[in-house]
Amino acid sequence: MNNSKLWTKDFIIITLTSFLVFLTFYLLMTTLTLYAIEQFQASQTAAGFAASIFVIGSLISRLFAGKYIDVIGRKKLLYSSLILFLVACLLYFEVNSYGVLLLVRFIHGAAFGITTTVMGTAVMEIIPAHRRGEGTGYFSLSTPLATAIGPFLGIIITQNADFNMIFAVCTAFSVISIVVMLFAKIIEAPLSSEQIQQAKGFSLSDFFEKSALPISSMIFIMGIAYASVLTYISPYAIEIKLTGAASIFFIIYAVFLLASRPFTGKLLDKKGDNIVIYPALFLFAVGLVCLSQSYNNPMLLIASALIALGFGNMLSCSQAVVVNKAPRHRMGLATSTFYIAMDAGIGVGPIIIGFILPFFGYRGMYMTMAIVVFLTIGLYYFVHGRHAKAIVQ
Repeated sequence: MNNSKLWTKDFIIITLTSFLVFLTFYLLMTTLTLYAIEQFQASQTAAGFAASIFVIGSLISRLFAGKYIDVIGRKKLLYSSLILFLVACLLYFEVNSYGVLLLVRFIHGAAFGITTTVMGTAVMEIIPAHRRGEGTGYFSLSTPLATAIGPFLGIIITQNADFNMIFAVCTAFSVISIVVMLFAKIIEAPLSSEQIQQAKGFSLSDFFEKSALPISSMIFIMGIAYASVLTYISPYAIEIKLTGAASIFFIIYAVFLLASRPFTGKLLDKKGDNIVIYPALFLFAVGLVCLSQSYNNPMLLIASALIALGFGNMLSCSQAVVVNKAPRHRMGLATSTFYIAMDAGIGVGPIIIGFILPFFGYRGMYMTMAIVVFLTIGLYYFVHGRHAKAIVQ
């Protein structure tokens, strides 16, 4: 970009579309388990799989989206995936068995994976390089806002209407996404004939960006730790009798993340990576400690705020680091590598944590996760921190 303007029409449109896509994801994620149980008498395990197969579809599609995004063209791939996302929403109305539900969830997840990968790449192209930390911070706010609003909207709809209303709302969000995106300009990455030829290969480097792997390894571990919050905060709150505070846990998370993003993104751009990521990792660890020691509502909400300041800011700043390190023609691959690591961590996290819980209980599990995050500070130092230089103004 030749100018330093961040809040362009294209940036706003892509950010809004990202929010609507993630809102649909979280709205369905929090209601599909109940839907599978009530409609098809699925067991708790089978109902959980109906929710998680979405992530499997997303992971698989990201592998190919990152590889072919600039060969096919960002604009073509984005519109195609948004249309597929809409088709998947419409297919929910025709689901008549558990098996069909799994198929629709997989298709929907695949569309989600492609859409978010392309949007993540496209938005990085229009953010001025010297404001990438700030811009990434604002763009990635779409996720925590959707995390807060989606489950809340799901609860409201299930209490006042049937599941078809949920599918109708998701369909409406998908239609709006396509219409709004028609007004955005998607910048393509020009590829040389040599780069196009390289994209036809099937080696490991054709599916993952090497420069993104060090930070992505850290993000994978952070995804596991955050999965402990996403998946188990509700049963934990029931056990410790703090369901009131738990009901607004992610709303507090979104508020603190929204308030901090204008500062952390600018700080990353002006002073370098370490000045944001080291404190963010530390705050995430402290937040998990507070979560493990929550005996009253204020402590649980303090934990939410600290996790937002920690994990939330670490995630967006790490994405900016990954994109800054990648060659322009492999920016899409770097973005997909980052998202794959995050999805994989959040996907396998509940399985890993399921083995820990019987031995440590919820409090012990969260303390264990806090120790893991604290140790990750050392991992960050070796994979990136020691090489990152402070920016002197």
